Amino acid sequence: MAALMDSAPLLTISLLVGYLFGALPLADRISRRRGVDIFASGTRLAGASNVRRSVGKYTAGVVLVGDIAKGVLAVISARVLGVDDAWIILVATATVVGHWHSVFAGFRGGDGLATLGGIVIALFPLYGLIAALVATAVALGAQKAPYTSLMGIVFGYITLAALGFAYELDLGLILGIGGVVALVLARAIKSNLRRRRFEELEEFPDPIGATEQPRA
Repeated sequence: MAALMDSAPLLTISLLVGYLFGALPLADRISRRRGVDIFASGTRLAGASNVRRSVGKYTAGVVLVGDIAKGVLAVISARVLGVDDAWIILVATATVVGHWHSVFAGFRGGDGLATLGGIVIALFPLYGLIAALVATAVALGAQKAPYTSLMGIVFGYITLAALGFAYELDLGLILGIGGVVALVLARAIKSNLRRRRFEELEEFPDPIGATEQPRA
C-alpha cells in the first residue's frame, strides 16, 4: 500500500502525459493544411487510412509515422518517470483514449491502431516490431477482405503472444496489452458498423421520409 501511495503522483503524471501524447491531433492538423477536414471526409476518422483516402499517400505516411511515435513516446516517458510494468498498461490505455477523444480536436479522433502499434513496439522492441510487421503484411495482403486493419491487429497480437510464450517474455504484460488490443478492436468494429449504416442511409435514403411533405 505504501509503495502504491509513493508511486501515485508519478503514475498520475504519466497518465496525463500519455493522454496528451495520444491526443496530439496530427491527422486533423496535417489534413487541414491540405485543405481537408478529416472529420467530414471519408470514414470521418482521424487516422492514416482515412488520410490516405481523403488527402494522399504521402500525407498518410507522415500521419502513420506520427501516430506510431505518439505511442512510443508515451511509453518512453512513463519509463523515464519510473512507472513499472505493473502499471504501464494504464498509461497505454490513457494514450489510446487520448487518440480516441482528443482534447485538441473537440474530443474526436481515430481508432488508435497505429498508436497501439507504437505502444507495442516500445514495450517489446524486437518482438513488437515483428508483430507490427506481421499486422501490416496481413492488412496489405487482404485488401479485398472486409476489416483488413482489424484482421492485421488480430494476427499481430497472436504473433506477439506466440513469441512471448516461445521466448519467455513477461506474459502478464502481454496479457495486459491484450486487454488494450481488445478495447481498440471493439471500438474499431463499432466505428466500422456505424460507418456502414451511415453509408447505406446515404446511398438508400428512407423512401417514406424522402417523400413526406410538410403539412400546410
